[in-house]
Amino acid sequence: MSQPALPNSTAEVEVERPVVVVEEEAAKQGKGTWKHAAFHMATTIATPAAYAPLPFALASLGWPLGVSSLVAATLATCYSSFLIASLWNWDGKKHVTYRHLAQSIFGFWGYWSIAFFQQVASVGNNIAIHIAAGSSLKAVYKYYDKDGGLTLQHFIIFFGAFELLLSQLPDIHSLRWVNALCTFSTIGFAGTTIGVTIYNGKKIDRKSVSYRLDGSSSSKAFRAFNALGAIAFSFGDAMLPEIQNTVREPAKKNMYKGVSTAYAVIVLSYWQLAFTGYWAFGSQVQPYILSSLTVPQWTIVMANLFAVVQISGCFQIYCRPTYAYFDERLLSHKTTNHFTSRNNLIRLVFTSMYMVLITLVAAAMPFFGDFVSICGAIGFTPLDFVFPALAYLKARRRPQNTKMYLSLLLLNFAVVAWFSIVAVLGCIGAVKFIVEDVKTYKFFHDM
Repeated sequence: MSQPALPNSTAEVEVERPVVVVEEEAAKQGKGTWKHAAFHMATTIATPAAYAPLPFALASLGWPLGVSSLVAATLATCYSSFLIASLWNWDGKKHVTYRHLAQSIFGFWGYWSIAFFQQVASVGNNIAIHIAAGSSLKAVYKYYDKDGGLTLQHFIIFFGAFELLLSQLPDIHSLRWVNALCTFSTIGFAGTTIGVTIYNGKKIDRKSVSYRLDGSSSSKAFRAFNALGAIAFSFGDAMLPEIQNTVREPAKKNMYKGVSTAYAVIVLSYWQLAFTGYWAFGSQVQPYILSSLTVPQWTIVMANLFAVVQISGCFQIYCRPTYAYFDERLLSHKTTNHFTSRNNLIRLVFTSMYMVLITLVAAAMPFFGDFVSICGAIGFTPLDFVFPALAYLKARRRPQNTKMYLSLLLLNFAVVAWFSIVAVLGCIGAVKFIVEDVKTYKFFHDM
């Protein structure tokens, strides 16, 4: 691989950060293996909240466009993940977060653009996860107590309290065993749900299952826009540099292995669930596939439990950009021991504030599919499709092989152009359906 050249943007004004924090981060050495990187990535991407809506997305697009969109998104995000991994230490410096990597390549505006998109992706993703976790917990509760009086909002609050406890762990690396369990739960959820979906599909009178795209031309278009946002969300991973920072050297090689392993899990789970879910229920499939399943109930309970375990780790990964922002500005870094009483108290206060906000929004507006789409369109599409392609072209020296360079240029700009359109269309579709849901349901509606 050719040696990188410094872009002109390195001369731009840099975002001010405490010097002691920069020195401290630069001194840290990743301890994780490629297996840990795979656990983190699989937990971050292959979450039930991400791929449970895929059958509904296919139903909104139809077989040809749905399958081609799913395959294209898989290939594009895998490619983008390799691009980001290749930019590790690209200019001889260690950039430990996504926003600081963007700053090193695009300067001041790169930092703040990525910081904005990362916060939108993280907060939106965690709202959707919160709703999914509450729905799964309520489904388990209803299995054991059909006449119970606890609502969806109660379970959203219970889940928020548990996540507040996990939030006291200091960093992503400290979550490695949690995420290992979450990765196995991903496989368990996918295997159980796919099996139960096929079982339910065979129980249904196949002649009654329709795959037509019903409704007016405008309603079909908006559903398609919404579905594109949902697919973008399902491959969202706004945390690649943060994950790579936990990996030991050679970080690039280990991250390449981690990406490859994570995407093997993703393909085995995503594609099968998307296809079997749409086959089983057709255009009547629900935005959260478990809501479409009816029998046998004990297996549905098991799938819901797998979902809650997996979601708990994913939620924590996406808290970390927000926590890191507050850590840099509020915690004392004058001592190497960060576990001081003052730091612990401050961390408890701002993690509690974050958790109250997420829990309140999830409880008040439990519109799972809409949050999935708008989060994918506004947050994940710029981070996972647009920025990696542009950053790689700017940071890497032009190869001597002209044909190779032109092919790379064409491929990267095609990814940028197409997924920029997806972001706009997905946002339009998601906003429309959120407005409709707010008109239909009352706040704190028990779904």
